[in-house]
Amino acid sequence: MTPTVKPLRIAVIAPLRYAISEPHAGGLESSIWHQVNQLIRRGHHVVLCAVRGSDFMAGSPPEFVMPAAAWGIGDEANDTDYPPGYLDEALLALDAALDYLQAHSAQFDVVHNHSLQGTPLRRAPELGIPMLSTLHTPVLPELVDAHQIISERGSSFVAVSSYTSSEWRGAGIRSTVLPNAVDQTRWLLGGGGDDLVWFGRIVAEKGAHLAIETARLLGRRIVLAGRVGDPAYAAEKVWPLLGRDVVYAGDLRHDELAALVGQSACALVTPTWQEPFGLIIVEALMTGTPVACFDAGGIREVISGLTGTHLAPMGDCIALAAGAQTLIDTTSADPGVRAGIRSLAVARYSLDARITQLEELYRRSAVQFQTDSMTASGEAA
Repeated sequence: MTPTVKPLRIAVIAPLRYAISEPHAGGLESSIWHQVNQLIRRGHHVVLCAVRGSDFMAGSPPEFVMPAAAWGIGDEANDTDYPPGYLDEALLALDAALDYLQAHSAQFDVVHNHSLQGTPLRRAPELGIPMLSTLHTPVLPELVDAHQIISERGSSFVAVSSYTSSEWRGAGIRSTVLPNAVDQTRWLLGGGGDDLVWFGRIVAEKGAHLAIETARLLGRRIVLAGRVGDPAYAAEKVWPLLGRDVVYAGDLRHDELAALVGQSACALVTPTWQEPFGLIIVEALMTGTPVACFDAGGIREVISGLTGTHLAPMGDCIALAAGAQTLIDTTSADPGVRAGIRSLAVARYSLDARITQLEELYRRSAVQFQTDSMTASGEAA
């Protein structure tokens, strides 16, 4: 008989600003949502600390409900700053949540920290619970400063790609690489189509305007989908280009987005920054839709060994268009190619397999924390 593995007791700290709910605000929020959902389905006890309105919070204590970012009349919500006074209020609430964890440390095996604030890291040594933090972004000085203060006591890290791990290692933070993953049961094989697709946050660093330029070079219609995170960028670079050949589908729920991507000829990924991972690449590939993308940050690593992909130099729309056309010709010539694209993506980025790895990291962190605590107690005696 296979021995029963004891369920884990996990506190998950989400970033401030946006709720962990659908439609997902971005790849970070999507990754957290799917991790929490899968952990709960596996029988673990998960308590989520997140912005009011998030899913999975029925069992969370009141201290874990963070304030929502409320924008004033005439102000536009964006990803670059916060409403006046919001961050001060939210950080006080986050401190109260960490007070709760410290007071109830015996009820938790591990804290999984996704916060982009330094507060959880600074307080990690005093919680009495091991903290595993995921590095989702380029290096954030506030997190580096917090880590230097605590000197790794009670704290360990995972990074979403080797590229991201290397960037943070240069700033003094070592991490295990645990790539993002996608729920293959929610991104199903699609039949393809004639249009191009671009999806993600509409912000300058994601480069939707370059996808439009590429589509026009190909003479193909492109459909854009995603939340507007930078209204000024959208107003200047995207909205003026909309028309019969450039359509904005809005901020779609998951089922609508997956259907749109699956019925597209090719997805374009056009970052203007060094992308830490690029979750939308894997999502598109799981629908069988090929992806033409700029070679930025961790993207080369993400697509290595996968079919249905093409890399072009960052900002080179002519090269991107040529690569996209080759991908479209290949997939349209043989409908079975799309199934092969999906198969390799699922084998490498299955959420189910990734959660198994995450469970092992949780258990390893808990055992190491207990060992270190016992060693510290012995030395103190």
